[in-house]
Amino acid sequence: MSTISSGEDPKKTILLMGLPNVGKSAIFSRYTGLDVMVSNYSGTTVEFTEGAMQIEEKSYRLVDVPGVYDIHSPSDAAETVALNMLNDNPDGIICVLDSMNIEASLHLLIQVLDYDIPTVVALNRNDLSQTRGLKIDHRLIRDRFNVPVIPTVALGGESLNLLKFQLKETIEKKRVNHRHVPEEERWAVVETLTKQAVQKPVDPDHYEGRHAYLIKPFPGLLIALGVLMLMFGFVIGFGMGLRQFLLLPFFRELVFPFIVSVVERLVPNEMIKAMLIGDYGFLIKGIEWPFALVLPYVISFYTMMSLLEDSGYLPRLAVLLDGVLKKIGLTGSSIIPLMLGYGCGIPAIMSSRSLPSKKMRLTVAVMVSFAIPCVSQTGAFIALLSEHSMLALVLVFLVSLLGVATVGFVMNKIQKQPVPFMLMSLPELLVPRPKILSKKIFLRIRHYIKDGAVPMIIAIGFTAVLYEIGVLEYLGRALSPVVSGWLRLPEAAATPLIIGVVRRELAVLPLLEMDLTTLQFFTGAVVALFYVPCIAMIATLAKEFNVRTAIGVLLFTTFTAILIGGLLARIGVFVQLLF
Repeated sequence: MSTISSGEDPKKTILLMGLPNVGKSAIFSRYTGLDVMVSNYSGTTVEFTEGAMQIEEKSYRLVDVPGVYDIHSPSDAAETVALNMLNDNPDGIICVLDSMNIEASLHLLIQVLDYDIPTVVALNRNDLSQTRGLKIDHRLIRDRFNVPVIPTVALGGESLNLLKFQLKETIEKKRVNHRHVPEEERWAVVETLTKQAVQKPVDPDHYEGRHAYLIKPFPGLLIALGVLMLMFGFVIGFGMGLRQFLLLPFFRELVFPFIVSVVERLVPNEMIKAMLIGDYGFLIKGIEWPFALVLPYVISFYTMMSLLEDSGYLPRLAVLLDGVLKKIGLTGSSIIPLMLGYGCGIPAIMSSRSLPSKKMRLTVAVMVSFAIPCVSQTGAFIALLSEHSMLALVLVFLVSLLGVATVGFVMNKIQKQPVPFMLMSLPELLVPRPKILSKKIFLRIRHYIKDGAVPMIIAIGFTAVLYEIGVLEYLGRALSPVVSGWLRLPEAAATPLIIGVVRRELAVLPLLEMDLTTLQFFTGAVVALFYVPCIAMIATLAKEFNVRTAIGVLLFTTFTAILIGGLLARIGVFVQLLF
């Protein structure tokens, strides 16, 4: 997509602009429903979301622009994209002001109005400002800039219909007559207008200090540990329950017997029949692995991540961990892309662009690629180990954390650069709204099915063909010195290593079908953890950095996985002999 407007699309394009964490996504969600699309802006890795917005009989194209603080002097890729979107001549703008951060919001509004594009202003989070004793006279903002201003509460939907109709009326006007402010006078105008418009000051001792314990080492670190343990427990417990009591019985007792009976009746050729319902049967494993074994943990993981995001806890976790992460050359804000890595490595690597230095971006990207399992791989680990040894499962994730910390420490020693200070605004702690939360979870599950399950099914089909024609058996014999000799796994375990290059979780799931000891399951899981990232992640690394970096990560992860797997196999045998 080269621009934000398409010559083939007759709809007028509306930009939704504002600071980060101002409530744009909530407005976008209410205006567009579930029929949305995520795209990369042309020539960049910056994502934006677009969808259709209906106002009476007319349909508009609404674009959720990445949240920015400044567009006249862009300091990162997101601000550059926002500037380019304005230069693409949209038909209208909804500029969302944060009533909790009115000065920075007004400064951005002044910059937006410079473009003389029909604009309406949503003074959002009006409920929170009133709760905190603020009373903002929106009419003063309207009169100062000659722009419509509507107080809104995006999460509750208050005044959003009025905002839409005001937008339609503004777009249909022939002339735009915004009042501009010279650049050298802007902050003075903002300060004066803020003093005039804000009727009551904030009581910082009562409000800012109310949740200060969340960002102090004590008890903040204990609370963070409790939150993360709760998240881990929910992901395992809820996902396992969904898998064991609903999805596996449904597929194994109803769906698969029907598929097998149909294939056996209609397919006479034994090889094709084996490709469809055999050991790597496309119609069996292609359904069971992505939907019965992995999907339950995708649902439980994204439920917890969405709760942490929508509650406002994640930025506080970033502030809390800033001091810890600085010891490996990162700031607290790095925790957000690192946690995203447990969902999918690709958006985690791409989201690192918001970090202030290339050193930090590269460090986070290597950490994610090296030892952070995506949600599909996490689900595969839980499916593999939870029924054999919960201790082994916990150890895999402890090994993951140790690997992440080690990579960060080494990368910091290699790249000697000062760590910048972290500036982060903390949103209000809120109880997530069920409707918005459920929509976010639904969209992420849909994204998993499209970008995770479908490629996995294709890879399983490809594997079934290679398996039945004997290619995987030949490769397994070739890799026998590594797999059987060094890793002490059966020769058949070479198959997961081969197909794991395509999808990370496929380096784990085939082990479920093998008769292995707990030590072998653990060894296989650790090898899969450190093993080469999937093809899509390697391509993302090449695009975000360069081909040399991508190849380096590929070789480094493969060598480390084999080395550590073999060492663990021998240490495990030694421990077993002792006890």
